Amino acid sequence: MERQPQVLVVDDEKNVLTTVGICLESIGMKVTLTSKPQDVAQLVSEHAYDFAFVDLKMAPVNGMEVLSEIRRLSPETSVIMMTAHGTVMSAVEAVKKGAFHYLQKPFDFEEVKLLARQVWEHHRLLEEVRELRTELQGQKVRGEIITRNRVMLDQLDVAARVADSTLSVLIEGESGTGKELFAEYIHKRSSRSDKPLVKVNCAALPEQLLESELFGHARGAFTGAVKDRQGRFEIADGGTIFLDEVAELSPSIQAKLLRVLQQKEYERIGENQTRKVDVRVIAATNRNIDEALREGNFREDLFYRLNAVRIKLPPLRERPEDIPLLIQHALEKVAQGKSVHLSPEAERVLRSYRWSGNIRELENVVERAALLSGNGVIEIQHLPEELRTSPDSALHSLEELEKIHIKRVLQYAKDYDDAAQILGIDRKTLFNKRKKYDL
Repeated sequence: MERQPQVLVVDDEKNVLTTVGICLESIGMKVTLTSKPQDVAQLVSEHAYDFAFVDLKMAPVNGMEVLSEIRRLSPETSVIMMTAHGTVMSAVEAVKKGAFHYLQKPFDFEEVKLLARQVWEHHRLLEEVRELRTELQGQKVRGEIITRNRVMLDQLDVAARVADSTLSVLIEGESGTGKELFAEYIHKRSSRSDKPLVKVNCAALPEQLLESELFGHARGAFTGAVKDRQGRFEIADGGTIFLDEVAELSPSIQAKLLRVLQQKEYERIGENQTRKVDVRVIAATNRNIDEALREGNFREDLFYRLNAVRIKLPPLRERPEDIPLLIQHALEKVAQGKSVHLSPEAERVLRSYRWSGNIRELENVVERAALLSGNGVIEIQHLPEELRTSPDSALHSLEELEKIHIKRVLQYAKDYDDAAQILGIDRKTLFNKRKKYDL
C-alpha cells in the first residue's frame, strides 16, 4: 500500500491555511498547519515532511527565510511557494533558490490538488532514485549483474555455485539479456580467474575463418595463411572460453568442439600435431536450442557435453522490477560526474516500454537521450519516436497523445482541410497545433 504523503503548510493568514489544509486532506494527504513561520525550524527538525506549501509574505519570518531553513534542515522536502500577484517575481527567485514551484493567489481547489499531486509524484521519483542509488552501490559490492528479479537471482545463485567447478555451462537468453556478463561472473569466481577469459562470437565469421579463429592454423594451410597462428582455445589454455551464439556452428566445427570437450585435444588447420588444452567452456545462444536439436541442426552429444549446467535468462519485459535499477545504472554511466536525470513523463515511457532489445537497447536509448538533452534533463521528446508512439508506452501525457494522433491523421489525410475535418477542428486550430507540436 502506498504511504500517505506528509505535508507542511505555512501561512500567517488563517483562512488560506485552513483552505489549503482542507484541500490537501481531501486527496488523502496528512497535513500539518502552522501560522507561525518562526516555528518551522522545530517542526522540520522533528518530522519528515515530503513537501511544504510556504507563503512568501509573512512576519516575523518571511517565506524566503523559511525556504532557506527547510533546505538546510531537510533538503529532501520539496517546497511550493504561495504568492500574491504582485510578488510573482520574488516567487520565481525562490524557485531559482531551490523551491519546486510557486502557486499564485487567489487559487482554487483543483489547482492546489493538481500541483500537490505533481509535487508528490516528483518527490516519490526523487525518493526512488535515492533508493536505487543505494541499491546500485550494494550491487557493485556484490557483483556486476544488476537485478532484483527472483528468476535472475536464482540463476545467479546457480552460476555462483558452479563457478569453481570444471563443468561446462550453457547460457540461454535473448540478445541483450546479459549472457556475456554471466560468463564473466562465472569466470571471475572460478579458480581460473587469474587466467584468460577468451570470447568468440560464433555467428560473426564464416566457417573457415571461424575454424582458424578457434583452433589456429599452420603456415600455408590456405591462401593468406602466411604464418602459424594460435587459435582461441590455445590462448585460453588454463582459463575459460566463452562461445557466444554456439548454435550457429557448422557440423564440422561442432565435431571438433566435441573432441575438445571429450578428449581435451585438437589440431590446428593444416597441421598433424595433436595439441592438448585445458579450457573451461561456457557457451551461449539466443536460439531455441531444443528446436535446433529436433531439426537436426545441433548435435545431441555436443549438447549434452555443453549442457552440464544450464542457465536461462529471462527477457527484460519479464523483469519489470529491474527496469528502474537499469535506467539509473545507465544514467550514471553516461553522466560521468554530471547531473543527468529523467522527467517524470520520460521515466513513465521508459518503464512501460517492452524493450525487445533488452538491456542493450535500454542502455543505447538512455545514452542517446542524454546526448540530445544537452541540459541534463531527459524529456519525452529526447526519446526515440518508436518509444513515444509505442502502444506499450501506455502512460502518455494528454499533450503527447494529441501530438501522436494529429501526426497520424496528417499522414493519412488528403490535405489539411481533410485532416481538420477528421480531427473535428477548424483549419486555424489545426495550424496552431501543428506549430505547437512542430508537425
